Amino acid sequence: MKTPLALALVSLLVPAASAGEVEKKKKEPRKDWDFCEWISNDAGLLHEDKDHWLLNRFQISGRFHYQAAYVDGKDVNGRHFHDAYDEYRRTRLEMEMELLRYFDVEVAVNLVEDRRFRDAYPTDLDWGYDTFDTLAMTVDFDKLLDLEVLDKLHLTYGRMKLKVGEEQHQSSREILTIERSGLSERLGGENSRPTGAVLEARRGDWQLGLGVFSSEDDSDTLANWDDGVFYYACLEWEPTKRWRFVFDQTVNDQDGPDSALGYSWASSLSGIYTGKRWGILVNGAYGDNGGADEGNANPRRQGDFWGAVIMPWYWIVDDKLQFVCSWQYQRSAELEGIRLNPRYIGGGHDDPLINVRNVRGDHSEEIYAGLNYYICGHHAKLMGGVTRSNLDTRNGEVSAWTYSIAFRTYF
Repeated sequence: MKTPLALALVSLLVPAASAGEVEKKKKEPRKDWDFCEWISNDAGLLHEDKDHWLLNRFQISGRFHYQAAYVDGKDVNGRHFHDAYDEYRRTRLEMEMELLRYFDVEVAVNLVEDRRFRDAYPTDLDWGYDTFDTLAMTVDFDKLLDLEVLDKLHLTYGRMKLKVGEEQHQSSREILTIERSGLSERLGGENSRPTGAVLEARRGDWQLGLGVFSSEDDSDTLANWDDGVFYYACLEWEPTKRWRFVFDQTVNDQDGPDSALGYSWASSLSGIYTGKRWGILVNGAYGDNGGADEGNANPRRQGDFWGAVIMPWYWIVDDKLQFVCSWQYQRSAELEGIRLNPRYIGGGHDDPLINVRNVRGDHSEEIYAGLNYYICGHHAKLMGGVTRSNLDTRNGEVSAWTYSIAFRTYF
């Protein structure tokens, strides 16, 4: 269902209907407006014309994610802490354009910076333009060259998300847990948005992606290529509609500190089963944090790291109420080679004496259990979950219970 603005634009492009057609439409019964139908069916589509010489499609979209958490934990000295947080997790405006039938442009900007839960300055809430999340252009070569040997051949260049590990392959609009695991955040460059080029080819059940990225990550838009590069590869196999397997590989090739990837190399293998009533995600990863000669000057954060995530889910009520649980394990060769997801446990605490060692250690386990209620599928949903976290640090153990709720919507 198109928006009123979309209908107005279409009326300028399409000839007016004949009198007979108008009379026929008058006789059709009027349908009541349905919010879920509207938000789930290209609500932001403003223009679509496959035969137009320039602009073939123009669509705007956005997402709004709000969440709150209460943390009850114990620091490395056995000191208890109790903290509550609320956060505008994501507010994002996105635009997609198809130009000249073969080019797709994607632009997404973040419109909020909420740092109230942080323990470092600034700790305020700012609305308005924050950063570019995505700024990329894709060329559809299989359509441009009329290739029959491949089902897909796309080249994308720009600022984009690094997809290493299945949780990073999933959009934040569709993840089943309120926060991704610490292992996933590590593999994906800890929320990095590097600049690079990725070539994707698909034939039948197989898809291959190869990419090269700039190691710079302090640019608001497109990064330069002066600080070295890292390489990326992804191989996907989908033998049936229910099974999918994904192998990801990253390899760093840079001199000096790397701000985009943050480690030397990593390999990730995922298997995903999606059934009618239940499903499961299994992801294992192994990597190397790098040494002093690769820009990692802290010996406690060097060496190998490895981990796994197992995430089953079950539909209590079909397409409405879903139970999700997740077990995460991380280990490293050095004392600070792995890290929990630091969002709340590593955030600001009311007690200034709390010491969680920046949630870095050499061994961690997390168990998450939650419920997702889908108001309009992933387009509007409520989420709630409980997480038990344990981290071994060089000064002692950090443990905590985190109780979270979230509202997520997008159009």
